[in-house]
Amino acid sequence: MRSSEICSAPGAEVGLPGRPRGFPCPAVGRRPSRGIRPAASRSRVRDRDARWCGRGDRGAVTAEAAVVIPVLVTFALALLWALVAASDQIRCVDAARAGARAAARSEPEAAVLAAASEAAPRGARVEVERAGDLWRVRVESPAAGPGALALMLSAEAAALAEDAVGGAADEGGTA
Repeated sequence: MRSSEICSAPGAEVGLPGRPRGFPCPAVGRRPSRGIRPAASRSRVRDRDARWCGRGDRGAVTAEAAVVIPVLVTFALALLWALVAASDQIRCVDAARAGARAAARSEPEAAVLAAASEAAPRGARVEVERAGDLWRVRVESPAAGPGALALMLSAEAAALAEDAVGGAADEGGTA
């Protein structure tokens, strides 16, 4: 490398971060600023040299941002989807419990379905069944999402029927 190809911008001789000492200047063939010149002329030469040196890095930040920004947006959307899915799961659990409590109080099945549907997420399916002394309420709701993120959320709650509790004490024959 010839001495005329060495960048003479301020800081080039000490090796600024990201620019090694003696960084080649794109203005090849141009003589570096040397000699005795008036102060005003020297500052203009330094400014001109500083403008030319480091032009190979132009656009690097833009290219990095073009890659990072879509990744960050996708990550933020995934977090938002997870938050909505978790919220809907909690609502499914609350709806199943509300339906089981209503069924345990021996309310009509329409009232049980209404109580569970009111607390459930939109588009949820509610099932009520009695198995022996237990009322079981199951709530299922689809979680919207693209492709594999479309999940079926579900919750189930069971409660002991109140009419079964009172009848067991009478059958025991205690006076």
